[in-house]
Amino acid sequence: MFTGLVMGLGRIAAVESRGNETRFRIKALFDLDNIVLGESIAVNGVCLTVETFGDREYTAYASGETLSRSNLGKLKIGGVVNLERALALGDRLGGHMVSGHVDCLAEVATVTPAGQSMQYKIDFPKEFSIFVVPKGSVALDGISLTVNECGEGWLTVNIIPSTQGATTISGWKPGTVINMETDVLGKYVLRMLGPWQDAQGKKESKISEAFLRENGF
Repeated sequence: MFTGLVMGLGRIAAVESRGNETRFRIKALFDLDNIVLGESIAVNGVCLTVETFGDREYTAYASGETLSRSNLGKLKIGGVVNLERALALGDRLGGHMVSGHVDCLAEVATVTPAGQSMQYKIDFPKEFSIFVVPKGSVALDGISLTVNECGEGWLTVNIIPSTQGATTISGWKPGTVINMETDVLGKYVLRMLGPWQDAQGKKESKISEAFLRENGF
């Protein structure tokens, strides 16, 4: 698990593609020490496993499934990515719970100045709208962000100066394709409520105040 608080930036040092799979060599642009073989490091929000490592540098493999669901397939040598090591028990949870399993690709629609901040409107596949709520959390390219406003297939986020300077957001512009992971808690809640929803898929729910009381809520 991750928190969506980017530790630093990394640079793609090598890209080795074989069929629909790719192995990346990534050079951290910050102190990335004590790497452990097999540990998980999120690259633009995608959980990848360390295969080999050296001085601030490591290799990680991305399967065809991973490449098809994320923007990692677009990475080229010299490209810059967001890096985050897995959450350690006892650490502060400054962002939100992020699994590193990308739901979909999203696209930057507009970029608008908002004081010292920048407001980004993000478009994404409409079927994921149910997991996005105002003032809820979303991970974009592995960055934990608060949703300002949202609607069917879109959301907005405000990016403060420090986040712009510490992540790849500074390079986002209309048309930039980014990885999006919705809040994992929302997914589990929806799945658990499924059996009590109308069998025909209607939005009417059989959950009532009495039902919640009976089940300890």
